[in-house]
Amino acid sequence: MTTVHELASAGTEALVGFREIAGTAGYFALTKGAADTMVDRCGALFADGAVTSLNVGDRARLREEIESFTSKGMRVLAVAGKGLDALPSSKDEESVEDNLVFLGLVAMVDPPRAEARDAVATCRTAGIRPVMITGDHPLTARAIAADLGIASPAARVITGRDLDPMTPEELCGAVREVSVYARVSPEHKLRIVEALQVNGEIVAMTGDGVNDAPALKKANIGVAMGSGTDVAKEAADVVLLDDNFATIVAAVEEGRVVYDNVRRFVQFSISGNVAKVLVVAIPPLLGLPLLLVPIMILFSNLLTDGLLGLGMGVERPERDTMRRRPYAPTESIFSRGIGMHIAIIGPILGAAMILVGYLTFEAARRSDQLPEAQQLVPTMVFTTLAFVQLLRALSARSFRKPVWRTGFRGNPILMGMLVAALLLQLAVVYVPFLQGVFETIGLNATFIGWAIVVAVGALVIMEIAKAISARIYPLGIAESSMVRSENA
Repeated sequence: MTTVHELASAGTEALVGFREIAGTAGYFALTKGAADTMVDRCGALFADGAVTSLNVGDRARLREEIESFTSKGMRVLAVAGKGLDALPSSKDEESVEDNLVFLGLVAMVDPPRAEARDAVATCRTAGIRPVMITGDHPLTARAIAADLGIASPAARVITGRDLDPMTPEELCGAVREVSVYARVSPEHKLRIVEALQVNGEIVAMTGDGVNDAPALKKANIGVAMGSGTDVAKEAADVVLLDDNFATIVAAVEEGRVVYDNVRRFVQFSISGNVAKVLVVAIPPLLGLPLLLVPIMILFSNLLTDGLLGLGMGVERPERDTMRRRPYAPTESIFSRGIGMHIAIIGPILGAAMILVGYLTFEAARRSDQLPEAQQLVPTMVFTTLAFVQLLRALSARSFRKPVWRTGFRGNPILMGMLVAALLLQLAVVYVPFLQGVFETIGLNATFIGWAIVVAVGALVIMEIAKAISARIYPLGIAESSMVRSENA
């Protein structure tokens, strides 16, 4: 960037250095820019109050000094200037920044946020590879990347000049290994995003400037900075209000938690509904009375898909949420054991409820209580199913941990829903007014005891299925999901 100043209007103190450089010129052009490129634009050096020619040795010394600063992670600007006899016209604007007199270097430390290192480390364990794309000096980019854990201190850095001659195939190969890009233009950012997508990667790109819009639009997820331009925000899918990379990582974790909770509810709800369908459809074929009346089915759905579903929706993240491989976008919600669970547990629960109904019917027949069987059998099946669902909800809190490790803490809402569902179920069975509405009768301690035994047995089966599923689908770190960040 260059600014032109009229020397006649400048104060005496400001003129001291400028007069030595400008001589009799009436104007002075002051230029600042990237240190390594500014050295090439300078033909002289101002030192010790005099202007001297900038020879090869001086250039080498300046570049060594620049590298010394940049290798420490500093951002380095160079300042240069020259005298002008007249204000430059629009045609001469480019020539103003040539043949300058080198004035000095400005080295700045722009440290990463304290939480950035932890966020990068979390990305690593979650199968997300952060990549730095910046306009800084390559050595500055490498030093910052090494400090954050994005790359090693000796990692390869690709610059815009390196990218220009690369073919699309060469770039696709390079992006698999390289995590730091420096001195790049908006066109280069777009090419990097495209190369990653060709490799099958899911790319999230951050940016804040107008020139970032094409890359933000092309990325699978464009993330604009809240302090960025309106153009960048319009092109992006997400606007990051606090400009903090750690917020992106936190959003990834929250997304995984929400998806896990959806899968958890799908597994719980569909397998339970499969059991209910079998309980309604199969008994008439076996000569048994109706095991569940319609209002019982509606009430059971209210308890399981309603109250318990709400509790499952706020389940906290498991410890391995950010330690596992990302799921592929094309992966079915029934994958990773969900479909197997529904196909196995649903019929088992249905068969268990039919068996409960049959045994209850036989017990009523043998004890000359056959007239009561019309209400006793549905009430027993209804209550046993409710107890089974309550214990299943506890087991469903984790896809991998056994129920005795998840315990009763961590999700007070679900615990409250379990207590509420239990009380409502007992009220339906024992409150006289509700007995008439739901066609139930009070169960004695023996029947309640057998209902609890069946529920515990179902819980044991659930835990065995969970352990088998954990062995079939082990955790692992994948390398296919990426987050791109320009500013750590």
